[in-house]
Amino acid sequence: MTTPAAEFIDRTLQAEGSEERASADAARITGGLRFYGASVGAVRGTVRDARRRHPELSHDEVTALASELWAEPVYERRLAAVVLLQGQVPTLLVSDFTRLEQLLRSAGVQDLVDPLVADVVHPLLDRLAGADATRARRIVDRWSSEGLIRES
Repeated sequence: MTTPAAEFIDRTLQAEGSEERASADAARITGGLRFYGASVGAVRGTVRDARRRHPELSHDEVTALASELWAEPVYERRLAAVVLLQGQVPTLLVSDFTRLEQLLRSAGVQDLVDPLVADVVHPLLDRLAGADATRARRIVDRWSSEGLIRES
């Protein structure tokens, strides 16, 4: 089942795309993903518009939306999930590291891993304190030792 927010994002990203940009992105970013050919600005604007259309979305609904967008191997959908999570960092919890790990492991391309780590994982890690911070640091250290992320 597709949620209205995911449907809006997907439909808008497809409308914003171009075959030329999709071909260029596919040549530049390898990894088996499909491309709509929407610009980064269009992805950001689409996520902003979706949040305005659906301000009632709770933390759990937003993180589920990110997973729903990520489920399709389409670069722009996955980038929209990253942008969505970037805006959600202040409300993310240590328990969200499980979802983040799933996203990282299935990213397929460094062009998605890098912003997810830099703009979601690290700001979340910096925000946590006490036992949550210790637990999260162990998780991130494990990811780094496995080569899942590049530790900065």
